[in-house]
Parts: sequence; structure tokens; C-alpha cells
Amino acid sequence: MKTVNHFIGGKAVEGASGNWGPVTDPATGAVTTKVALASVEEVDAAVASAKAAYATWGTSSLAARTAVLFRYRALLDAHRDEIAALITAEHGKVHSDALGEVARGLEIVELACGITTQLKGELSTQVSNRVDVSSIRQPLGVVAGITPFNFPAMVPMWMFPLAIACGNTFVLKPSEKDPSASVRLAELASEAGLPDGVLNVLHGDKVAVDGLLHHPDVAAVSFVGSTPIARYIHTTASANGKRVQALGGAKNHMLVLPDADLDASADAAVSAAYGSAGERCMAISAVVAVGAIADQLVDKIRERAEKIKIGPGNDPTSEMGPLITAAHRDKVALYVKGAAAQGAKVVLDGTGHTVEGFEDGHWIGLSLLDEVSTDSDAYRDEIFGPVLCVLRADTYEEGLAVINNSPFGNGTAIFTRDGGAARRFQLEVEAGMVGVNVPIPVPVGYHSFGGWKDSLFGDHHIYGTDGIHFYTRGKVTTTRWPDPADAPAGVDLGFPRNH
Repeated sequence: MKTVNHFIGGKAVEGASGNWGPVTDPATGAVTTKVALASVEEVDAAVASAKAAYATWGTSSLAARTAVLFRYRALLDAHRDEIAALITAEHGKVHSDALGEVARGLEIVELACGITTQLKGELSTQVSNRVDVSSIRQPLGVVAGITPFNFPAMVPMWMFPLAIACGNTFVLKPSEKDPSASVRLAELASEAGLPDGVLNVLHGDKVAVDGLLHHPDVAAVSFVGSTPIARYIHTTASANGKRVQALGGAKNHMLVLPDADLDASADAAVSAAYGSAGERCMAISAVVAVGAIADQLVDKIRERAEKIKIGPGNDPTSEMGPLITAAHRDKVALYVKGAAAQGAKVVLDGTGHTVEGFEDGHWIGLSLLDEVSTDSDAYRDEIFGPVLCVLRADTYEEGLAVINNSPFGNGTAIFTRDGGAARRFQLEVEAGMVGVNVPIPVPVGYHSFGGWKDSLFGDHHIYGTDGIHFYTRGKVTTTRWPDPADAPAGVDLGFPRNH
């Protein structure tokens, strides 16, 4: 059986706690790997490695850092198929989805390659007589990232490339459900010339998480995951004096107006709701149909959903893979099974789906629930699976109110041909990321990703300008120098004294 160990100080470090976690192949249900789960002492060792590396990396030149990052980008590009295969083997998503994940992570590496322009300071001269004011940004020290199972390569790459480009050192605690991709990312960084200890990968469960949240040498914590854990991360790390960005869960809505192209809207709803088996915080999980279009839109979504081929992620013909664990599959199924009792019309029931030859895999089919009420469990909770709820509204204002009354505010979208309606929605909706005829409005790398309300705890969004500000702190210097002509008697600097 394959073993995944920690990566500390530039090399693999065998787990010493005696605790191991199982990693399964979601397509077969078989345990294929065991992953080391860190003790408090191993947390201390990873942080100590990062702290020692910071002594030189934090003062290294921008040219030296970007040289490493450019080589790293080239290695990631060359190994993208390998990384995608690791994701598919442990997460289950189809290979094309896994490749897309690597590509989106590469965007942030590319942003980090251009860190020299992002870290430029500012200077104001002669703010008063012979007084100048300058501002610079400096690294924090040792920072940590705690990342989820659904994007085991992309989300870590949303964090550590910018953090190390800014001069910090990094301890990554990835999900123990699919740990191999993160280790490979660290190995390639080392191959690119990243000094030992600058990037460390520590596997574990709550012991490792709490160890990082309480460690006095960790200056900041980045997190992506569910809302309850994000709230806990923010509260605990903040109480320990750390800077925190904690991105939580979502219930993303797609508002479809009566003038929308219904074929394009249905295509978008299917890809956004069921892509990556719905296991993504930017999935569309609720469609709000306005006016008389609802029946027609639901029919179009159903027709498309029924054609989606479900199968192993390494099968090129598969369009959707299994869920990460059997327990999660069963939890998702409960929402579908209970929907009718709570007033929904079950248009498609994906529970009980199996794949021939892979009967023990974590399979579930696509589910479509119509006429869902806002007080039902299927609507209120983040299901994190291939379940799409359709709600109905008579007017734009009613549909907008449904979205704004949600406790989540991660992403949202509107489908319409009317620019004025789209503009109103952009300004009036309460969410951090908005798509106009774009179902999953994940910003490109040089903007920033993050939601509102219960989808974000902390003041900074992730990557982009916000990410750079999160991983640095500002310093302002006010300087006054006497004029050289006023030098003390006997000191001749060659300046005339008749000014």
C-alpha cells in the first residue's frame, strides 16, 4: 500500500505519531493509500523548519525569488498530467476537471512570477520642508494554509506561491482525504530550487490544525472549507493573535429572467451544478426562475442532465465522477430522499446510481429538485453534491430577495439579455462574486476571490491584490534630512553656503 508522508525541510519525513488515515479510490471504494497524521511535535518540527528558512528567504532578493518561481511554473506545466492523475485517483473527478484545476492554480503561480511589480512601494517627496514619506510592504514570517479535499492542487496554489513570493515561508496542511497532489507540488518546488524549509507539507487531522492555530511562530492562517470550520478557524486563530482569511461555504444562486436564452441557461445550470460532481464552493446549487419560463427551463435542464455520463475519472468518456467518500455520498442522498416530504418535486433522483464494474465506488447520480421552498433542508444547507434546486419567483425583485436573504454570499449569476437588468443585479445582489451570463464567476488570478456574509471570515479575499496584502504588512517611513549646505563647520561636502 502506498504511504504518504510529510514533506519538511525539503525532504520526505516519515510520520512518527503512529496515527495514519486511509485514502480511498472513490471509483472503486478501495483503500489504496495511508497518510501520516501529525502529532503536536511534528507540527512544531514543520513550523521550526519554516522559521529557520525564513531567516534567509525573508531577506532574499526579489530577483532570486522570481527566478525560482519561473522555473517552478515550467515544471508544473510539464507535470500537469501527472498532477491531474493524482487528483483523479484520490478525489475522483474526471481528468479534464483535474487538468482545469491545475490550470487555474498555475494562474496564481504566474501572478507570483510578477511579484516585483506588485511589491513596489510608494514615495511622496517634500510633504513638508525637506520631509519625504515612503511606504513599503514586508513579509510576515511563517504562514500556514489549511486546504479542502475538493481542489487538492488549485487551492494550495491559491496560497503558497504568493506567500513565498512575498518572502514568507509556508506550512501547508492539506486535506487528509487526497494528500498526494500537495506533496508533489512541494517536491516540484524543491526541484525548481526553492530552499529547504520554505514550503513544508504537514498531513493531519484536528490535532495538526489546532497545532497551527495555536503555534506562536505562525503569523497568519489561510483556510478554505465549510462555514462552521471557517468560523472556528477565524475565531481560534484570531484569539491567538494571527492574521486570518477563512473562506467558508456557499449556496450559489443563478437568477434566470424571462428574456434569457433558455438553452444557454440550461447548459450553464447543468455544467455549474453537476461539474466536479457538485463538490465545489462555486457550484450553482439553486436556480431561481422568474415568471412563466420555469417549466420550460426545468425541462431543458432535465433533458441535458439525463445525458451526462457518470464513470471513473480516468475514463476519457466520463463526464462526472464519484463523490469523495461513501459517507459523503450517503449524506447527499439523504437530502434528495427527504426533499419530497418537504414539498419539493423530485424531477430527477440520482440516489442508488451505480456504475457497472465499479459497484463499490462512491456513486450517485444527478438529482434535480423543482418547486423547492426556502425553508427546506435541501435549500438551506450546502449539500456539496450533484443536487440542483429550482425555486420560482414572479418578479425580479422577488428573486433578488431570495438570494439576498440567504446567509451565504459567495457567488451568484444572472442570465438575461437586458443590460440594465444585469447592471441592477450587479449592484443590488449581496454576494462577493457576480456572473452576468457566466454561471461560475471565479475571478482570474490577478483579481481576488472571496464572498460575503457567512462565506468569508476575515478582511481579505484570496489571491490577487488582496492575497498580496494579506501576506505582507505595510510600513511607512517619514524622513527629514538637513540640507548639506547646513553641515557643521569644518565639514566640507562641496556645497555652497550662500543658499
